[in-house]
Amino acid sequence: MKLVIDIETVGFEFETLSESQQEFLLRAAEKEPNEEQRIKLKDEAIRFLSLYPLTAKVVAIGMLNTETEHSMVLFEGSEVKEWQSEETGVKYCSYSEAEMLTHFWNYVKKADAVVTFNGRNFDIPFLMMRSAILKIKPSRNFIKKRYDNNSHIDLLEVLTNFGTTKKFNLDFYCKSFGIESPKSHGVSGMDVKQLYAAGKLEEIATYCGHDVEATYKLYKIWDEFLNI
Repeated sequence: MKLVIDIETVGFEFETLSESQQEFLLRAAEKEPNEEQRIKLKDEAIRFLSLYPLTAKVVAIGMLNTETEHSMVLFEGSEVKEWQSEETGVKYCSYSEAEMLTHFWNYVKKADAVVTFNGRNFDIPFLMMRSAILKIKPSRNFIKKRYDNNSHIDLLEVLTNFGTTKKFNLDFYCKSFGIESPKSHGVSGMDVKQLYAAGKLEEIATYCGHDVEATYKLYKIWDEFLNI
């Protein structure tokens, strides 16, 4: 069984970071002599906080079992909520970040391999580092060998021959291969922070589910036509 995964993350409020952390993040911006450009660099530094596990947290983890094609999305919630979409069949469960990570590492032990889109550079390292910060030990390491597809198939890697050709985002690949893009539902990764601030965690979970489904469909195309 392979497990298709995707995560959604949200950066911490910049003001909650220590003074030394803030200074480090804004170091390049502060060296910029042009005021307009300096402000732009500061805004970018703050906007990109969601990309780093030291300045952000996991708010959703989507998983799809390639044998059963059953999907589940774990998402952040102060109260335990569970439901299943009648339209897609995806099961949704709310937990704390620590509980999400614990459930993820327990479940992924059963998988022969994981399938991701840019998971070698983002999803897996992010999950591992956040787990360590929360004193949770990952059960598997899926980033040991870059060119070995036995335990981790990173579609962005294999579709670009491990970086030798141009990289595109998931939306671009979906549209090129005739797959419904996650963005077609009106939400993109850029909207996650705003949705989180508005308390719309279930919308984030739904978007994560769409990401996983699109990744799975892209994987099936790669497996049938390009896995030679």
